[in-house]
Amino acid sequence: MNVADVMRAMTTVAWLGALAVIAIVVTRAGRGRPIRSGTALVLGLVVVALLLTVVSAGLVFMQPEQRGVVISALAPKGYREEILQPGLHWVVPFFETVVVYPISRQTYTMSIAPLEGAVQGDDSVTARTADGQELFIDASVIFAIDPEKVVDVHIAWKNRYTDELVRPQARGIIRDATSQFGVEQIVTSQRDAFQSSMETAMAEKLSDNGLILVDFVLRNITFSPEYAASVEQKQIAEQLAQQAALIVEQRKQEAEQARQTAHGQADAAVIAAQGRADARIIEAEAEANALKLIAAALAANPDLITYTYVQKLASGIQVMLVPNDNPFLLPLPTLTP
Repeated sequence: MNVADVMRAMTTVAWLGALAVIAIVVTRAGRGRPIRSGTALVLGLVVVALLLTVVSAGLVFMQPEQRGVVISALAPKGYREEILQPGLHWVVPFFETVVVYPISRQTYTMSIAPLEGAVQGDDSVTARTADGQELFIDASVIFAIDPEKVVDVHIAWKNRYTDELVRPQARGIIRDATSQFGVEQIVTSQRDAFQSSMETAMAEKLSDNGLILVDFVLRNITFSPEYAASVEQKQIAEQLAQQAALIVEQRKQEAEQARQTAHGQADAAVIAAQGRADARIIEAEAEANALKLIAAALAANPDLITYTYVQKLASGIQVMLVPNDNPFLLPLPTLTP
């Protein structure tokens, strides 16, 4: 509780005390038992109450988040040009009054949700884009009164600056900015530029009227049902196209894998065939060398083949039957019984 409030409380107590004493004095006087010096006591209490009333009416205490405008019947312009800063101040009682303005941050919200905005119900801003699409935009304006321009705000707007300045300016700026962009730009690549353009315009408008824009919050953007349905269909089509492209890519990968497998099998077959061919060549060369050795041995000893033939015959053979119309391949030795 500040000094001004204490003085007002003391004034109230003084007046209540004076009224109580007056009631007592009148009651006792009516009963024929007047209080000695009762009139003087009543007058004294009334004088004290009047003094406290005057003093409390002249004392004004400003909180740190407040600034005051003094409306004065004694000033040529009807108000003091100096702004009351935080602290205790004195004004002329009954000739001057103080209008208090907050300089702390204030928020004005326009929302489609019934209980979120400053105005109950759907208070979103309806706007059309450059390509004719209808949007419903939720936004919040966070602002404060410029401490150095409190007197100007009082003269121009008094306490109507929220409803008659911030609200209409914000709604108009949102509609103007929306008309400069296409709907695809607002929801994708140009959203930041869209919000920045509104913030710049809003800051300029508020500054011209003694207010400071702290932040402009683009809360939500809602589409018309028709456009929302078309966007959904487009997204579904894009997802299907992506799925089809994924399937095509998968088929390409499978075909490449099959090609690589076939190539590997072909290489393996070539390598196997080459191995068999090399083995056959080696075998043929070995046979040829063997035949050369056999031919050389036969040339050196013609009877070697006969000997080898005889060695292959069964032991104990006595008779050989040879067709009479076939020549003898080998000279047979003379057989003895």
